[in-house]
Amino acid sequence: MHPDLVLTNARLLDPGSGNLLPQDALVLSGGRIAGFEAAAAPGVEVLDLDGAVVVPGLVDGHLHPVSGAERTAGADLSGCTDLAGLRAELASARRELKDGQWLRGWGLDPNAFGDLPVSADTVGLVLDGIPAAIDLFDAHSMLVSRRALELAGIDGPRRFEQGSAAVVCDPSGRPTGLLLEDAACELVEAVAPRPSFAELCRATAEVLRRMAAAGLTGGHAMDANGESLAVYAALEEQGRLPLRLRIAPWVQPGAGPAELAELIRRQGEGGRRWRVDGAKLFMDGTIDNGTAWLEHPDCHGESTGAFWPDPAEYTRVIGELHRAGVPTATHAIGDAAVRHVLDAVERAVAAHGPGARHRVEHVETVPDDTVARFAALGVTASMQPTHCTEYTRADHTDNWSRRLGEERANRAFRCRDLADAGARVVLGSDWPIAPFEPLGVMAGARHRRPGRDLRQPPHLPGQALTPLQALGGYTLAPAWAAGEEDRAGRLAVGHRADLTVLAENPLTVPDTELAGVPVLLTVSGGEVTHRAV
Repeated sequence: MHPDLVLTNARLLDPGSGNLLPQDALVLSGGRIAGFEAAAAPGVEVLDLDGAVVVPGLVDGHLHPVSGAERTAGADLSGCTDLAGLRAELASARRELKDGQWLRGWGLDPNAFGDLPVSADTVGLVLDGIPAAIDLFDAHSMLVSRRALELAGIDGPRRFEQGSAAVVCDPSGRPTGLLLEDAACELVEAVAPRPSFAELCRATAEVLRRMAAAGLTGGHAMDANGESLAVYAALEEQGRLPLRLRIAPWVQPGAGPAELAELIRRQGEGGRRWRVDGAKLFMDGTIDNGTAWLEHPDCHGESTGAFWPDPAEYTRVIGELHRAGVPTATHAIGDAAVRHVLDAVERAVAAHGPGARHRVEHVETVPDDTVARFAALGVTASMQPTHCTEYTRADHTDNWSRRLGEERANRAFRCRDLADAGARVVLGSDWPIAPFEPLGVMAGARHRRPGRDLRQPPHLPGQALTPLQALGGYTLAPAWAAGEEDRAGRLAVGHRADLTVLAENPLTVPDTELAGVPVLLTVSGGEVTHRAV
C-alpha cells in the first residue's frame, strides 16, 4: 500500500453508533480507506486536522444538477413573499433585458399570491409585451406571459399523455399563463432560448463546485434529460466533476417496450464518478398545484388523478423493471400515489422475488397504515424536510396546508414516524427546489423551522429527526438505497475514500447552529474537492 493522503489529529465519527472511533488518523490509498494508522511516506501529503470531525462523505438523495443549473440562470424569486415584492423583482429583472430577450425566473412560491390565482393577470403589467417564463418553486409548474403563450401557439386547453399536465384556462377557455407539469411547460420551453452546451457545462461545473464546498461528495440525480449525461462526461474529462453521481433517467407514461429495453440496456453506463443506475417515475404532481393524487380531493376539488392516466400501466412497468433488476425511484406526494407505488412494488416482489431496491420520493402526506408498509416492503422513503420547513407554516395558513385541510396537513413529511417504523429514510434537497447545503437540510430535519427565520415555531415538531438519524439520512441510508452499503456510508477499511470534514461534531452542535458549521475539507475517492484548511 502506498498512501495518497493521510489525515491526522482527526475525530472519526461513526454514523451508525454515533460514537467517535478510537483512532485519530485515516490513510487513503487508491481511492479507498486503507487504514487508521498514520505512517510517514515520501511524497505523501499529511493533513493535520487539528481535532476536526470526519464523517463519511455526505450524499444528497435527490437533486437535479444539470437541469437545475439551467433553471437557476434567471431571476431568483425565492425571496418574494408577496405580490408587491414579486412585481418589484420582476420589474428589476425586466430593466436588465435587451430587446427581444426572454425574462426567466425561478423559485416562485405560490404563497406570494395570497388568496389570488397564480396567473399572468395577477402579476400585472410588469410582464406585458415581453416573453417571460417563470418556474414555480416546485419545478412542476410555470407561469408565462401572454407574449410567451403567443410565441408557443398556446390559445386554449390541451390534452397530454401525463394525466395531471394542463394548460390552465379561465372559464372562457383563455389560458391564464399557468402551465402544470412538464408536458405543458415544454410547449413554452420549445420556443424559448436555451444555453449552448459549453454554457451548460460551465454553469453545471460551478454548481457542482459549490456543492462540494458545502460538503457533498455525491448525489442521486433524478433525471437524465436533454444533454445531462453528455455534460457529466465532458466535466469528468475536464477534471471538473467533484461529486459521485448516481443517475436515474425518467420513464414517462406512454413509454413502449423499445424505450424500456433501452433504459435497461443503459444501466451501468457512465464514467469514474457518474453512472446510470435506476429509473425515475412519477405517480402524481404537487399539492400546491392541485396535481397530487389524493384519496380524497383537496379543498378546491382537485388532486384527484394520477400522473399515469392508467395506473395499472405504471404497475406493469414497475414489475418489468424489477424483473430486470432496475431500482426505481417514484415521485409520489399524495396518499393515493404513495399507496399505489407500494402496491406496485409488493406485486412486483410477489411475482419475481426480491431484488432491485425501490424508493418513494417526497412522501408528503400519508396515513398510519402506509407508514408501516415501507419497512415491511424494504422501500426507501426519500424525504426533503426543508420542503416542509420552507414552504409550509406551523399554523397551516400556507397554500399547501390549506389545500389539504387540518387532518392531512397534520400528517405532513413524517420523517420521524417512518424512521421509527423501521424504514430507511434518505434525506436530500431536491435542488433547485430547495438549497442544497446538506447541513442546512439536516438542521431542518432536526429543528423543523424555516432556515430563514429560526424564531418561527417548528412545523410538527414530533416529526423531527434525532441528530444521528439526520446524519444517517446523508450517509448510511443513501449507501443502502444505492446497493453500496458494503463500500460506502461508513469510515471502514476498504470503503470508498469519500469524506466530509467538519469543524464541529454534527451530533452535538445545537440544532439551530448546525447549518453554520464550517466545512473544512471534502474528499471524493481520495481526491480533495474542497479545502478550507
